[in-house]
Amino acid sequence: MTLLDRTEAAPAHPARLILILSLAPTVGLGIGRFAYSLLLPDMRDSLGWSYSAAGFMNTINAAGYLVGALVTSRLVARFGMAAIVRVGTLACVASLALCALSGNFAVLSAARLIAGIGAALAFVAGGALATTIAQAQPARSAFLLSLFYAGPGIGILSSGLIAPFLLQAAGPGSWWLGWLVLAALSAAMTLPVLLAPIGGDAGIGGGRAAPFRIAPVVVYLAGYFMFGAGYIAYMTFMIAYVRDAGGGAAAQSAFWCLIGISAFATPWVWRRVMALHRGGLSTTIILAVNAVGAVLPLFSLSPVMLATSALVFGVSFFAVVASTTAFVRFNYPQAGWPGAIAAMTIAFGIGQTLGPLVVGAITDAIGSLSSALAVSAATLALGAALSAFQRPLPK
Repeated sequence: MTLLDRTEAAPAHPARLILILSLAPTVGLGIGRFAYSLLLPDMRDSLGWSYSAAGFMNTINAAGYLVGALVTSRLVARFGMAAIVRVGTLACVASLALCALSGNFAVLSAARLIAGIGAALAFVAGGALATTIAQAQPARSAFLLSLFYAGPGIGILSSGLIAPFLLQAAGPGSWWLGWLVLAALSAAMTLPVLLAPIGGDAGIGGGRAAPFRIAPVVVYLAGYFMFGAGYIAYMTFMIAYVRDAGGGAAAQSAFWCLIGISAFATPWVWRRVMALHRGGLSTTIILAVNAVGAVLPLFSLSPVMLATSALVFGVSFFAVVASTTAFVRFNYPQAGWPGAIAAMTIAFGIGQTLGPLVVGAITDAIGSLSSALAVSAATLALGAALSAFQRPLPK
């Protein structure tokens, strides 16, 4: 029996296994997707990119994530959850290394596409496997699952501690070295995922899925689309905004690390809001806070205001995804969860695919990064307003 074939019905150390699984979104999302923002200013200067070109790199990454999320279930049914987690994480590591090898726009685009696909495979399959492991201890399942969703925050924090100081020490044009170091760090984080007996050959779900109807939740889907478009614009261009405002390596690192650190507080800050069974109310509240975090730098670029923006934005943007999961659990029978979650994923994926490209084009036209933040905050606020009109679904 190989490592990929081994399963554990009741793992002896579920917390340890889920922490190991959390390294998959650490690599795929925390580093593979979001660390691009740390390297973007130097890449843009060195490679002569417009803001539209810079935004396109996150657009194609988000498109890859959407594709990956839509095919994960079928791949898991054929190859098992553990295998897909490992393959997806390895793809992310390979994409990071590829980014270090060339400044060619097409090569970098391909690398970002691969990173998006790999991150989706690792995150969706990893989340399903973490849920399976957590169910072995129902009383601790919420806590155990929170360990997995802390993964992106770990990636944001670790890359924030490394990339700005590396670029400062190596000088202009050293963006490729940043990708290389992050690839090496990700490879080290991937080793436990490859070696641990995480098991999980079963497919996602089971039985007959209930049909999903868009009409009763179209306004909620529109709100989630706006979140996808708005949050990714902030996460793409905010480091460039801090740098253009005179923030050096220490300021950029502190800002990025505060976003990562604040993500760890998400389960405790929002647990009562998540329990609200009132249609889209919980999502509205969290999205409104997210919009406030995005708009704060427009009023002042003082260290206090930037730190507040990072904390407010960080503590809320991971929570929006969790709030949609809570909405699905409250309003659909278990047989309807796969269809509802798939619809949410599509709406979110399309939003985060279009967001960076559109905001980049607006920034090029206006000539100011402040416009990117204004559009991001307005989009998030619109998402909050739309979600407020969603009512609980009849049983």
